[in-house]
Amino acid sequence: MGYETALHKAWQDLAELNLDQNTNVKFLADEYTIDLENKRVMSLAGNAAAKDFIAILILHYLKVKLNGLPLLTSEWLDFKELSGVEGYLAAFRKRAIEPIIRKYGQGPEGILEVLERFPAKRVEFGDIGIVLEAFEGVPVLITLWRKDEEFGPEANMLFDKSIIQIFSVEDVVVLAGMVAGWL
Repeated sequence: MGYETALHKAWQDLAELNLDQNTNVKFLADEYTIDLENKRVMSLAGNAAAKDFIAILILHYLKVKLNGLPLLTSEWLDFKELSGVEGYLAAFRKRAIEPIIRKYGQGPEGILEVLERFPAKRVEFGDIGIVLEAFEGVPVLITLWRKDEEFGPEANMLFDKSIIQIFSVEDVVVLAGMVAGWL
C-alpha cells in the first residue's frame, strides 16, 4: 500500500504555511529534520530518510504545531473513546496493546526502564503507569496490570483529549504502534 497521496497532501499543507527554512521535530527517542525544499524527513540519529508512515505522522504534527498546539486537558481518553474508531479497534489492539503485554505482561516493572530513555515519568495508574511524551505536547499514558487468579496481564494506552485536535484516528493508530515498538 502506497503513501504517496497522503505524503503529497501533507507536503502541500506545509507549503501553504509559507515556511522558508528547515525545521526539526523530536519524536520519541529520535529527532527528525524536515527538509522543505527537497520534501524529505530525515532521522538525525540514523542519518536516513524516515519511512513514509513516520514522515506523514511528523508532517501532520508539524502542521498543527506551527499553527499552535492545543492546550493539554489532563483528561485521558481511551482509544475507544475517540470518534470514528470502529474500523481501527483491532489494528490498535494488535499494533499497540498486544506488543506491550508480550514484552511487559510477566514483569510490568520492566517498563520503568523507559524512564531512562525517553522524556517520561511514572504515574499512579493501573499497577504500573508511565506517561511519555511522544511529541512535544503529545503525552501518552501507558498502564499495565499484573495477572491475577482470574485475569491475565493487561495493558492500555491513553491519550490526552487534546490529541483529537492534532491527529486523525488513523494517525493515532500509527503513533500508538510506534510508541509500543519503541518501548
